[in-house]
Amino acid sequence: NILANQAFNAFNAFPEDALVRIAPEDIRKKGRVPTNGSIFFSIFQTFMSGAGDTPYFGDYPPDFFDFIVVDECHRGGAKDESSWRGILEYFAPAVQLGLTATPKRRDNVDTYAYFGAPVYIYSLKDGINDGFLTPFKVKQFATTIDEYIYTPDDDLLEGEIQPGKTYLEKDFNRKIVIPERERYRVKLFMSQIDQREKTLVFCANQEHAAMVRDIINQEKTSTDPLYCVRVTANDGSMGDQYLKDFQDNEKNIPTILTTSQKLSTGVDARNIRNIVLLRQINSMIEFKQIIGRGTRLYDGKDFFTVYDFVKAHHHFGDPEWDGEPLEAESTGGSSEVREPRLPLPPTERPVKIRVKLRDGKERSIQSISSTIYFGPDGNPVTAAQFLEGLFGTLPEFFKDEDALRQIWSDPETRKSFLQGLAEKGYNRELLMEMQQIIDAQNSDLYDVLAYVAFALQPVSRSERAEHAKQSMDQQFTDKQRAFLDFVLAQY
Repeated sequence: NILANQAFNAFNAFPEDALVRIAPEDIRKKGRVPTNGSIFFSIFQTFMSGAGDTPYFGDYPPDFFDFIVVDECHRGGAKDESSWRGILEYFAPAVQLGLTATPKRRDNVDTYAYFGAPVYIYSLKDGINDGFLTPFKVKQFATTIDEYIYTPDDDLLEGEIQPGKTYLEKDFNRKIVIPERERYRVKLFMSQIDQREKTLVFCANQEHAAMVRDIINQEKTSTDPLYCVRVTANDGSMGDQYLKDFQDNEKNIPTILTTSQKLSTGVDARNIRNIVLLRQINSMIEFKQIIGRGTRLYDGKDFFTVYDFVKAHHHFGDPEWDGEPLEAESTGGSSEVREPRLPLPPTERPVKIRVKLRDGKERSIQSISSTIYFGPDGNPVTAAQFLEGLFGTLPEFFKDEDALRQIWSDPETRKSFLQGLAEKGYNRELLMEMQQIIDAQNSDLYDVLAYVAFALQPVSRSERAEHAKQSMDQQFTDKQRAFLDFVLAQY
């Protein structure tokens, strides 16, 4: 429903009477499917439901639609693929277009098997370079409690622990819970982000999301009780309202959402500045979807940051990261759609191990962090490699500082120069990344380029404005000088 509602709202440029939302409650109320419109929006589940054994999609003639767009067309799973295909095969007279950022090649869930080879491919790298998506950087964190071995001086509050066992990332908040570990991680990323910026935090499960929410609200500088809220499948209509408020760019509260699975796909919140990963992500498809939450464009949003506590950055080195999925190896099994197995009888859930670190142990936790940037080819590089690449490119445009100053002083040559750099893979957004790397956020891009090319120390805008004031000719009147002061203040 989130995806369908977002699509419906995105078509608001069309006349209102041209748009129709196919919803079960409206069909039941009117006793028939809607037909009076030009552009119809629905979801798979609505089309498959209906009175008795008759699905709603069968109430339309097979040739009713001329063009069918299937957004997120990778979503058909093995258990519903036959029904999903049944709808499309019923409407076979229509031209059918599948859209997805994460095509699948898996038994019974093969996007290519139905739609065929892609007619058009547009990569994330292209989207960023062309200005349709927001670039990002990744901050990796490693701490001395990423793994844990129980020691007798820690308090075992609940469950049975295995002496000598090393608990890994995959075990935390599923098999073992150490609140001090979560508090340390929360403090770490809360100290790094601008706490006024909208942030998504991905947690191991709903219980973990609730714990992280509570810790964030204890550590925040905001006084609003709804600064951080949880949005998961079990939060119902209240969670949906929190999400709606979070998506509203006119609202600042809630500022941070914690979640487990629900928000990894289908959420269009344009002003997300930070994504925090506190759980492992084993699926490349889910990883792409999560990163995609931050790529929406928004005024003043030059980039977003991924805070990676779980070594998820290894996905960036996978060939599937910004390419097509690899062919799945045949397992020799049948290609028929399997019927879902009968559910097993419920079993008693194991008690989670809960440990309290001994006094003072939390204060001894240490961490290191590093930042990944993305080069002109879209591959991850270190900050040093990023600088080296730009350093090697700049001599193609100017030979010395005077030539750079001459290019920069003329708006036309400056524009041409920046376009040339963009064609080499260093667009304006990437150059602004340089400001972050060399800690020159208060300087001009000119200073960044001069620093990279000639190792000249960046000059802040305030310093440059003050120097300009001092060099003003005394022939200016007080009124003229006041105007110049105003212009310099805006600079």
